[in-house]
Amino acid sequence: MACNSFGFQVLSVLVLVIAVAVQGTLGEVTCEKLSQETCAYAISSSGKRCVLEKHVRRSGKEAYTCRASEIEADRLKNWIETDECIKACGLDRKSLGISSDSLLESRFTQQLCSHQCYDSCPNVVDLYFNLAAGEGVFLPKLCAAQEGKSRRELMADFRSGGVVAPGPIQPAALASAPSLPPF
Repeated sequence: MACNSFGFQVLSVLVLVIAVAVQGTLGEVTCEKLSQETCAYAISSSGKRCVLEKHVRRSGKEAYTCRASEIEADRLKNWIETDECIKACGLDRKSLGISSDSLLESRFTQQLCSHQCYDSCPNVVDLYFNLAAGEGVFLPKLCAAQEGKSRRELMADFRSGGVVAPGPIQPAALASAPSLPPF
C-alpha cells in the first residue's frame, strides 16, 4: 500500500480539482433553498455546512427543512455531495445529525476508509476527519489500522491510544513556568 500511496494522493487531488470545477458550474449553493434530498452533506457558497432539521407543523405532520449551520468546511465551498459518494461512504441523505459513535462501527469505518469513499469524496472525508479529531482520533491512522484487524483489535487500539491524534506541544517556556494556584 505504501508504494501506491503517492498515486492515490495524486488521484485524490485530481478528483478534487475536477469535482470543484464541476460544482462551480452549478451556481451558488444556499442551504435554505436545498431540498431534503440534497441538504445533508452539502456546503453553502459561504462555506457553512448544511444540516437537515425535522420539525412538527401545527397540523401535526413532520416536515424537514435545510439550514446553514455554524460549522464551516475547511477547504470546500459551494458543494452538494454526489449520490455516488453517499452510497460509497455508507451515508444517508436523510441524516439529521452525525456522531463520532459511527467511527466505532466497523461496517461504517470500512466504507469510510474504502478507496471509493476516502479517495473520491473529499467533503465526507473532511467532515469525518474533523469529527474524529474532535475525539482525539487521527482518521488516516484509524483507516490504516482498519486494514486486516478485527473489531476487537480496533477497539483495543482505539482505547489504548493507538489511533489517537497527538496533542499540542507545549512550549518549553510554559512547561517550566510555575503553576498558578487554583481560584
